[in-house]
Amino acid sequence: MSKLQKLTFGLVALSLLMVIAAPANAQGVLGCKTLRFVGSYTRTVFNPDVWGDGSSVAHTWLFQLNLNIDGSAIQEFSGGADIMLSGGLETTGVGSWKCRSDGKLVVTLIDTIYSPTTDAINHPTTILNPPPVDLFQFSNRRITYLFTVTDNNTLTRTQARVRNYLPAEDPSNPSAGTLGGLITNVVTYNRVVASDADLLAP
Repeated sequence: MSKLQKLTFGLVALSLLMVIAAPANAQGVLGCKTLRFVGSYTRTVFNPDVWGDGSSVAHTWLFQLNLNIDGSAIQEFSGGADIMLSGGLETTGVGSWKCRSDGKLVVTLIDTIYSPTTDAINHPTTILNPPPVDLFQFSNRRITYLFTVTDNNTLTRTQARVRNYLPAEDPSNPSAGTLGGLITNVVTYNRVVASDADLLAP
C-alpha cells in the first residue's frame, strides 16, 4: 500500500469514527446518519376492554420494531393473534429502512391482514361438523413511517401512511393499491436496552 493510499484510508477511517462518536445531543441533521439507532424498539398500546363489552378485560400490546445494520426492518405486533378468530390477524411486517439527507429515518413495511370467516361451512373440502371458524386474507398493506432519531435510545414517529391492496393485488408494487391519508399523531418507540439488573437482584 502506497503512502497516498495509507493516508486516504486513514482519513476515511477517521471520518467514520467522528460520525459514530458524535455526541447524543448532536442529532440535528446527523440524525440517523450516525447509525446509532440500529437495534430493537418497542411501543405499547393499552386496550382497557379487549372484548368491547364492558367486561374490562385489559391487555397491553407491543409493537416490536427491529432495525438491522443491513438495512432490513421487521415489526411484530403482539396483539396480532389476540382473539384472532373474533377480530382477525395481522402478520409480521417486513421491509427496510433508509436514512434521508435531512437525518430523518424512513421505514417501509409490508404486512397482511386476515379476517374471520364462516365460509368453511359451505366449502366442499370441509370434513369437520360443525366446521370451525376460519381466517381469510382481507388485504395487504404497505406502511411507511417517518421517524426522528430523538436520541440513542428513542425514535419518534412523526408521520405514517398506509397503502392498502386488495387480496389479488401485488403489495410489492409501490404505485398500486389505494393510498390512505397522512397520519401525523406522534408516537414514541423506546430501545430495548440490555441490562443485567435482574440477574444481579437479590
